[in-house]
Amino acid sequence: MLRSASLQIFRQLVRHRSTDANLILERSINRVQLLGRVGQDPVMRQMEGRNPVTIFSLATNEMWRSGDGETSSTGDVSQKTTWHRVSVFKPGLRDVAYNYVKKGSRILVEGKLDYGEYVDKNQVRRQATTIIADNIVFLSDNIRDRT
Repeated sequence: MLRSASLQIFRQLVRHRSTDANLILERSINRVQLLGRVGQDPVMRQMEGRNPVTIFSLATNEMWRSGDGETSSTGDVSQKTTWHRVSVFKPGLRDVAYNYVKKGSRILVEGKLDYGEYVDKNQVRRQATTIIADNIVFLSDNIRDRT
């Protein structure tokens, strides 16, 4: 009895029935958290008839040791850097990002993934992946300011 009640509550949390009896909307999650260093000072762009957007790049690093196992302290350390494009549309956050995010700063970005297409200057269609930021947490000052 308890299990069926729990299952029913869970289904209500995950599904939302619309006014159309045949249409069931299921909730989903598109959530990203990135912790890294800013690769360039932000730029603010505005397309005609659209709200401005602040854009910057963020580097995340993945490190691993090649060897006999994870507990081994021998072997070569390898590192891979991945660059992410971050866009900030939220009005208050957009201005804070533009004014205070600086190259080399260590930040945590929370947001969602967005996929899109654009045509480059050579008229070639390109695909782009962007992080749409909902929140930015400043973890340190600019690394250049500490030396």
